[in-house]
Amino acid sequence: MLLNYTTKIDPDKTCSEIGKILSKHGAQAVMTEYDTKNQLVSALSFKIAFGEKQIAFRLPADWRPVQRVLQEQGIRADQMMAVRVSWRILKDWVEAQMALVETQMVTTQQVFLPYAIMRDGRTLSDKFISDPSLLLGSGN
Repeated sequence: MLLNYTTKIDPDKTCSEIGKILSKHGAQAVMTEYDTKNQLVSALSFKIAFGEKQIAFRLPADWRPVQRVLQEQGIRADQMMAVRVSWRILKDWVEAQMALVETQMVTTQQVFLPYAIMRDGRTLSDKFISDPSLLLGSGN
């Protein structure tokens, strides 16, 4: 079964927990983003210092694929359940990444680099997904 599939924890509470984890590891600002259509938490943005600059990051939590997986596993999952589960999974992932940071295997900036927000508002991973020729080994 999918990780955290039985959670009853409100997504706002989970976002608060993630924010505390991030602040312990250098986040200087944390903001919860909401989908204006249905008022569900859609992303968590935060800033971390990188030398003299601030890097902004955005962690999305898409509940739709979570709902699909839960249903494929025979679990009746409405939208709210899928949102709760998606955020708990993300929280666990952030905690695991912070364990790597605490052991000094990586830096916080390295962990979250795919989620760095570029000047055009997209994340770095979105940029590379939309233009794979930017990557080595892309056949060009």
